[in-house]
Amino acid sequence: MKIILQKEVEKLGVPGDVVTVADGYARNFLVPRGMAIPASKGAVRHAESLRRAHDTRVNKAKAEAEEFATRLAAKPIVVKARAGEDGRLFGSITTADLADEIAAQAGENIDRRDIHLDEPIRSLGTHEVSVRLHPEVNATMSIQVEAEA
Repeated sequence: MKIILQKEVEKLGVPGDVVTVADGYARNFLVPRGMAIPASKGAVRHAESLRRAHDTRVNKAKAEAEEFATRLAAKPIVVKARAGEDGRLFGSITTADLADEIAAQAGENIDRRDIHLDEPIRSLGTHEVSVRLHPEVNATMSIQVEAEA
């Protein structure tokens, strides 16, 4: 059955895509949930407008993410933590801690799952962290870990 997607469906497509799926999948799942409509001549024209609107939203979100990535890379995020005399932290700095600090210092919320750390930060100094801001935009930012006074 040919359908036109109204909402983004993982592994199937984005709004405005005309796709062929099994009849039962369309009739019992996609159409009742408002995720798709059956394809007809008038609906295809509607699908084109959905596609343009979706592309506009995606391009705007990508541009905002790229702008935020340049702001993140411009200056390091400073994190204060308790540390011993040898420079090792009491505990560690995790992605949740970094998400809170980024929200406080940069003014934008980032989900902790979008911050990539190989392992939690356990020492003072500067550390590089990768952040996924958009499916097509990744930023590398600098984290400066300092001892609390």
